Amino acid sequence: MAASTHINKLINDQGQPRFGYFDSPITDFALSEFAYQTVMDKPASRFAKYLHFKQFQFISISHPDWQIGIAIADIRYAANGFCYFYQRKENRLDEISIIKPLSFGVTMSKSPVAGCASLFAKQNIHICIDNNNWRLKLSGAMFNGEIQLNVANTGQPLAMCTPTGYNGWTYTQKHNALGLSGHLAYKGNTLDLSSALAGYDFSAGYMRRETSWRWASISAELTEGCFGLNLAAGVNETGFTENVFWLNGQKEHLTGVAIELNPTKPDAEWLIHSADKRIQLVFTPKKARQEKLNLGIVASNFRQYCGFFNGSIISEQGEKIVINQVPGLAENHFARW
Repeated sequence: MAASTHINKLINDQGQPRFGYFDSPITDFALSEFAYQTVMDKPASRFAKYLHFKQFQFISISHPDWQIGIAIADIRYAANGFCYFYQRKENRLDEISIIKPLSFGVTMSKSPVAGCASLFAKQNIHICIDNNNWRLKLSGAMFNGEIQLNVANTGQPLAMCTPTGYNGWTYTQKHNALGLSGHLAYKGNTLDLSSALAGYDFSAGYMRRETSWRWASISAELTEGCFGLNLAAGVNETGFTENVFWLNGQKEHLTGVAIELNPTKPDAEWLIHSADKRIQLVFTPKKARQEKLNLGIVASNFRQYCGFFNGSIISEQGEKIVINQVPGLAENHFARW
């Protein structure tokens, strides 16, 4: 496992990104200093440098009875936002999806630790970060309220940067199993947040023109305590992985995983396992927030499933964490952007 480092600027003095795990989130991407080149090793144009940068922010809120997902993504050609509310007992998912051509009217945070991402539509979404404190404000047809993710005393987030393709990079910052405070109503009904846990995802960079990934996420209370999990296959796998779990605020890195599913049978179980056999999980999908868009130059086949996990994870100390009917998320996504 590569050692973590503590830095503020992502781009170094040679105009290149710093790769690896970071002890704390990057404060400044320093995009203006990035010496972006074409695949033929020529300086890229200013327009290409602007157009090829992608960013998205996502917040999940997990409760024993329900699940919420909120996202804003800017791919330059367009911006997309969505929110959904999944009721576990009824197996019912209610959603709103928003597309803004050329990202008009959408703003994104310029730093993973400060700034606001905002999208105005029938569901207004504001994700604001102040000194790495995440605040979500919602107003509109589905949700109304304001909550804050309690990041203090919950350990370190995952913060990392990896090479992407020939000339790109991806910065990823995630943290799961976070407490939250505030108030939130779904269609006029106040939600009980006392048993809810949250997670966030801040990802940005010069990603592959065509990319895909599979992803699994948990924020839940287990017998062992407050547990968060992030597993992925398909993006951050060049020398490092974004696979990690948190238990009572303590973060532990995991090895690479295979995430197996049958795309022709969306209700079939997913198998998630690692070569060292420390990770052995089965995900059972119940309901999906999905969207297919094919406009030629851009395309997206997005499926984020609410469901539950079974299996186990073994820590570096050999302790077995049993996952028994634990609610969570899994995603299968193709993008051309």
